[in-house]
Amino acid sequence: MKNMLAVLQNAILPNAIVIMTPLLFAATGGLFTELAGMLNIALEGMLLTGAFAAVAAFMLTGNMVIAIIAAIAASACLALLTSFASLKLKSNVFIAGLAANLLAGGLTVVLSQQLFSTRGVVALRDFSKLPVIIIPFIKDIPVIGSLLSGYSLFTWAAILLLIASWVIINKTIFGYRLRACGKYSPVLHSLGINSGKYRYAAFIISGVCCGIGGAFLSLNLGAFVPNMPAGRGWIALVIVLLGKSRPSGLLAAAFVYGIAEAFSNYAQGHMHLPGVNISADLVLAMPYVITLLAMAGASFFTNRTVHAGKAPRPAKH
Repeated sequence: MKNMLAVLQNAILPNAIVIMTPLLFAATGGLFTELAGMLNIALEGMLLTGAFAAVAAFMLTGNMVIAIIAAIAASACLALLTSFASLKLKSNVFIAGLAANLLAGGLTVVLSQQLFSTRGVVALRDFSKLPVIIIPFIKDIPVIGSLLSGYSLFTWAAILLLIASWVIINKTIFGYRLRACGKYSPVLHSLGINSGKYRYAAFIISGVCCGIGGAFLSLNLGAFVPNMPAGRGWIALVIVLLGKSRPSGLLAAAFVYGIAEAFSNYAQGHMHLPGVNISADLVLAMPYVITLLAMAGASFFTNRTVHAGKAPRPAKH
């Protein structure tokens, strides 16, 4: 029991929080476009763009703040291009999102070749790890210390951004109108409110969030790697759906995925059953299988609730 607690505290929980951080940024951005009625499948490309821009800016300036700003600007530009294609040019939002992902993948490779003479890994020189915040007293509490202490400002920024998104969505006029874009767009038009402006804003917010998430990916590693998000943008979309488009749901879904992937990473090197040969690919697939099962379970219970809510009422006599 003590060994299991030690593994949870020292290996799984810390890794789960780090894994969860970029997913929270991307999912928060995806939440705004989802509420506006525009599913943004370009999250993957936006994360990649932000990751590359952060490394490129840091290589040129040596300033982390400028690197983060560059990541935000680059990702927001890709978001603006995607929204322009879908809202102004009336292209299909899914095709526009896929095109943005392909553009990001190709453009980062070309720019990497032009700026750093490599199509592979771009490592930051003389770069120390991101500073972490150690909270006195709390860090020594079993389990709780692993959840709350020893993480970079990016992790806390992701939590604060999620809280801010809840306030914006539920307590501001912008949030009310943004949600109306997704469900009651004709009503907004009848009131003389242009829903397109709110959808543009949702895409730009999505780009800003993904830019910070992408910057965390590359700066936390100290390098840029081609295809760096490795599917995190798609997982973020799943998190938005699993979280039922609520900030609290996003946090829970991202944490569950983080735990699953952290356990998968731990299992590869430490879990060996005598006489049983477990494929490494099967272990690596565990987070995705758990995510798939979670989606199926959420869909089942949601449909069950909906059908129960539509059950015919007995006639009055």
